[in-house]
Amino acid sequence: MKLTLSKRRKWLIGGAAVLLTATPSFALFGIGDIVFDPTSYASLVSQLTTLQTQYNMLKNNITHFSAKQQWQTTLHALENVNVANMFGETAGMSIALNTNSPGASSTAWKAATVTMNGSAPTYLASQSLGSSRSSQLAMIETADSVSPDCLTAVGQYRAARSENATANSSLLSQQFDGGDSTNSEVQQLNLLNAAEAQRLSEMQSQGTLHACLASQMTVANMERRNAHVEDLNTAVFVQQQRSVNDTSAANESGTWDSYLP
Repeated sequence: MKLTLSKRRKWLIGGAAVLLTATPSFALFGIGDIVFDPTSYASLVSQLTTLQTQYNMLKNNITHFSAKQQWQTTLHALENVNVANMFGETAGMSIALNTNSPGASSTAWKAATVTMNGSAPTYLASQSLGSSRSSQLAMIETADSVSPDCLTAVGQYRAARSENATANSSLLSQQFDGGDSTNSEVQQLNLLNAAEAQRLSEMQSQGTLHACLASQMTVANMERRNAHVEDLNTAVFVQQQRSVNDTSAANESGTWDSYLP
């Protein structure tokens, strides 16, 4: 069945309309099944650019430093303390200062301090709270409590530094290693975590020493406070005695036997 001229014209117009409304694709080299789509090409280029960026980032993450030694420092070891002990007056002191030994600390403190008179409890029992003697006793008892603990803290810190020397050295060696086996991103993050753990341990050990220093300062402040109060109390007592007992030359026949110099 032949198409009339009018029908042919309609088909041509319809085909042209379809071509005009199609996506921006066109055939290459006159071959109809090979089509170039600029939109798809732009998307592909964008994806390749993103992949290249990701690749460069990953490559930089696994690239290691080749000259780390420029940041390397030295961990100074603590030398052991050797306290002289001619007649047993510092028995246990060297052990207390170099090891974690509460028993040695207690023994060393008792051997190095003045022993209280055996009759002191009877005398001190008659002293009221807040008196100079009871305050002296409180200071002595406080010092006897915190000082051995401080000796133990020092010894514990020294012993821990020696025990941790191998772990610190190993971590330092891996941190400054320039090989591929320790320089991936995950490995470096693990080394950072290990360094933070060691830092926390060191801070906790030093915190014990700081607490010891604070307790020793408390005892020292107690002693200084008591000394100043004793001085003020003496001045007040002398003033009271002078107001009651005339110390002028006209009354020198009277004897004043309660004066405190």
